[in-house]
Amino acid sequence: MSLPTYECSVTPTTRLGGRTLRSRVRGQETLSYSPPLIEEGRMRTDHSRHSVKPLDRTVFDKRTEAVPRAREFARAFLNGLSPALDEQAAASVELTVSELITNSVRHARGESCSLRLVAHPDAVTVAVTDADPRPPRERTPDLAGGTGGFGWPMVRSLAREVHVSTGPQGKTVRADLPRG
Repeated sequence: MSLPTYECSVTPTTRLGGRTLRSRVRGQETLSYSPPLIEEGRMRTDHSRHSVKPLDRTVFDKRTEAVPRAREFARAFLNGLSPALDEQAAASVELTVSELITNSVRHARGESCSLRLVAHPDAVTVAVTDADPRPPRERTPDLAGGTGGFGWPMVRSLAREVHVSTGPQGKTVRADLPRG
């Protein structure tokens, strides 16, 4: 029985101060992004762990500023993918990130939420975790008052699959979107 070949390279990314990890297992390339973290409202990258696998999620304080920062993180992640996503697929990933972070900021309990993006050969996974164990609920969209109700159905229509895992420590909403 032979073990799979594992190659890995780490390259710095300057826009957010993170790192990109490319790895190849059995001929399939995957890309992980070591994102910046929020510390006292400022972004930083955690370089305290030196291993083959870098930190692969970003933590946001649950404030409205988290949404544009999450979109910026998603754009930086997507810009590092090779092959690149087509424009529509990239827009779908960015919109999904925005909606899931917005839902966590507006509706979930707790003081923070985390975002993780993972590129697969045929999909991009967006995962948002928060401390609230209640799963998302669908509600009738408010067509007149502007209080929302459109995000969760939109995420479910854009994604191939949506999984919600809950437990006593909170929940993770994971959406798998096609690469194009």
